[in-house]
Amino acid sequence: MRKPCCDKQHTNKGAWSKQEDQKLIDYIQKHGEGCWRSLPQAAGLLRCGKSCRLRWRNYLRPDLKRDGFGEDEEDLIIRLHALLGNRWSLIAGRLPGRTDNEVKNYWNSHIRKKLESSHRNIGFTRLRAEISSAARSKSQANDPETFVAVSDSNGGKPEPSNKSSSGINLDLTLSIPSKKTGVKR
Repeated sequence: MRKPCCDKQHTNKGAWSKQEDQKLIDYIQKHGEGCWRSLPQAAGLLRCGKSCRLRWRNYLRPDLKRDGFGEDEEDLIIRLHALLGNRWSLIAGRLPGRTDNEVKNYWNSHIRKKLESSHRNIGFTRLRAEISSAARSKSQANDPETFVAVSDSNGGKPEPSNKSSSGINLDLTLSIPSKKTGVKR
């Protein structure tokens, strides 16, 4: 059995103070991200390693965006959700500076409700069907380039997924896992 990461009785829980944040930032800037289990003790924090990791990745990283979601990001989230479903980390990977939790919360609190209550619901259903059929036809043809429907303004025709606007990564190449051959059981 694995040893516990920390002594739960002697750790701070709850809100992080500015001093704790600064200790974590200073340590990571000096030593980089490493073993999260040993980081709290090395940085002089009375926190669990998991707490430090989540605080850094979700709040303190310098590359995180703090402003609201733009219309282009919202449209991309809708298209990616239609293609990938609730795979928030994959969706957030296409949105620089956004965390998977942030994207999931934005979907559940804004986009999903807007789609369900608006006239775009019909377009959303049609978009999901177009993406699914385009992905199926491409995988059957063994074409390495995956297409994603960009919008209804182009008549529902898919466009290559390598189009990019405002630094958002739209490379959505999908592949089927290959089976190992020659393995005897």
